[in-house]
Amino acid sequence: MARKLPPLLVVDGDSFAHRAYHGLPKTIRRQGDRPAGAIVGFANYLLKLYADERPRAVVVGWDTLEKPNWRAKEFPDYQGGREFDGDIIEQLKVLPEFVESFGFVCGKAAGFEADDFLATAVAMEEKAGGTALVATGDRDAFQLASRRTTILNPAKAGEIVRIGPTEVRERYGVEPSQVPDFIALRGDPSDKIPGAKGIGEKTAAKLLGEFPDLEAMLADGRFGEQVDDLKLYKRIATMVTDAPLKTIADQVPDWNNAAALTKSWELKALTERLEQLAEQVKDDR
Repeated sequence: MARKLPPLLVVDGDSFAHRAYHGLPKTIRRQGDRPAGAIVGFANYLLKLYADERPRAVVVGWDTLEKPNWRAKEFPDYQGGREFDGDIIEQLKVLPEFVESFGFVCGKAAGFEADDFLATAVAMEEKAGGTALVATGDRDAFQLASRRTTILNPAKAGEIVRIGPTEVRERYGVEPSQVPDFIALRGDPSDKIPGAKGIGEKTAAKLLGEFPDLEAMLADGRFGEQVDDLKLYKRIATMVTDAPLKTIADQVPDWNNAAALTKSWELKALTERLEQLAEQVKDDR
């Protein structure tokens, strides 16, 4: 029997950075009295995920806040009204450097969202015959669940819930591939997607039990006055798999390099933790 290869770990950087920022005290600072709570909290998540899953490699996807992504260009109301504190924006700018200090891969490019890098990494890994774990708090990513891909969804008290196709069906009553259709019909308040008029979660799931997708409903004459809008909402809800992401080779984390970076940031506790990991590698040799 062939040896099962370790999975690719794909992380939604913005999702975990925001979760860390709101979960840790704002008193955590780094060199120059700059904010560091999101950095330290994100590091805690990343190191725990790595220790628990032992992946062959890590990819972290990021949004680009400075320029509108393709969804905002097509649908100006997309995520409208979202405002971020200056402290989290400042840390989001340097977190990719932290990730790359380990030798991990960052996906970030103008016009794309973190979601698109998650989907692209998954598509690449599945095409290569591998398996993937997608760590994100965004339930839109449930569309990626498959026989080869599991979603790691953070819950309360640091618990991680594993979501596969069965769990998607149990939660929403739809197949993972139908999640974009489901979002288009039901809407998504967090992204400012209105959905179909008068259609809630249960009705959306019921319709997707009768029809394979939104297109089949529209071909049947449903939602006549909202055809173009619903097609747009589905397009917006669908993660694309052509984001610019380089080939993901196997990785060995460079704990020393990461420790040197955090030391320059004067994050003593995190630096000591990374140095301990480096020492463990020496001891294991």
